[in-house]
Amino acid sequence: MKYIIIVGDGMADYPVKELGGKTPLQRARKPAVDSLARKGEMGMVRTVPVGMAPGSDTANLSVIGYDPQKYYTGRSPFEAAGMGVRLQPGDVSFRCNLVTLSSEAAYAGRTMLDYCAGEIPTAEGGELIEALRARLKTAGINFYAGISYRHLMVWTGGPKPAECRLTPPHDISGRKIEPYLPAGGGAALLRDLMEQSAAVLPRHPVNRRRLAGGLKPANSIWLWGEGTAPRLPLFREKYGLQGSVISAVDLLKGIALYAGLKPIEVAGATGDIHTDYGAKTRAALHALREGDDFVYLHIEAPDECAHRFEIENKVRAIELIDEKVVAPLLAGLEQTSEPFSILFLPDHATPLALRTHTADPVPFLIYRNRDVKTHPPRPYDEETAAAAGLYIDEGCKLMDYFLDY
Repeated sequence: MKYIIIVGDGMADYPVKELGGKTPLQRARKPAVDSLARKGEMGMVRTVPVGMAPGSDTANLSVIGYDPQKYYTGRSPFEAAGMGVRLQPGDVSFRCNLVTLSSEAAYAGRTMLDYCAGEIPTAEGGELIEALRARLKTAGINFYAGISYRHLMVWTGGPKPAECRLTPPHDISGRKIEPYLPAGGGAALLRDLMEQSAAVLPRHPVNRRRLAGGLKPANSIWLWGEGTAPRLPLFREKYGLQGSVISAVDLLKGIALYAGLKPIEVAGATGDIHTDYGAKTRAALHALREGDDFVYLHIEAPDECAHRFEIENKVRAIELIDEKVVAPLLAGLEQTSEPFSILFLPDHATPLALRTHTADPVPFLIYRNRDVKTHPPRPYDEETAAAAGLYIDEGCKLMDYFLDY
């Protein structure tokens, strides 16, 4: 049996006025997914445990089969692993976004204009992080370049993560930053590093070129997602399967490494709506043909569109997943004689109205080619999945259900 999980990050949503009261999943044209809904089973799953912050970290950890309440130690340690940064005892890592703030003289009086600095290209982001590294690195502080706006800071001997009070920048788009500046453990140094970055970055040639070209400057860093290195049991020991993870984001690559899964690098995978969906699909099929039992295929695009309140782009991202991932993946699998199972779901909801994540249960769809159902025509969406009556309250148990344990 081959097992494939396809995650459309943040696909789930609330009804949207501009979409005629439909959710993006209801509005999107997705014939391949809807055909599986007629031949498979649907239900709802709570991927974020009650009381935990909703995010791609906790949600994907849960979907892969690990209880976040037991294994989660913060977001950035997974991203560090995905970037090849090995955390040592005493290291505390922080996600380091390149952001666009307004230009008031007082740093605390500025507004979060863009949590991703106009989706700054990786090469430009890397130049800016290297400039900060040259200026701000100390014996205990270091910076590491990642992808686009997503970077890393490591503080050796830093504060206990539980004592930090930090806010994801995508939660405060369009708001004054003062109420959300670092508080709690290590706050003074973290705020100082952010303010120093705002003095260095605007003068950098990268930002001068961006401004001249009408693009948003990456004029500050924003520190959040604090954590220490986790310890996870290996996926192959937990489930008896050898597998891979395909994603454009370091977070998922890091979860893969800690779980003993193989992260597959795909040229053209960007983490936004312009990602190379076809290349990801071909990589998944190749991994399965080369002997993997399990592939976790993650697509970030719907989540990014929701954070940016790009209504039509979120709908389009779902349509592209159907057209360029689900349909060709299904066709490729059906060319073999092997049995296979597909799990299709969001990791969490990212409602356009809120522009951030929620802990709402999300719809899932399971299709097994050796156990085809005969439901009447029905779409895959939040409403239909909820009406199906199947509910899994602990997201980490969905993997057991999917693998038929």
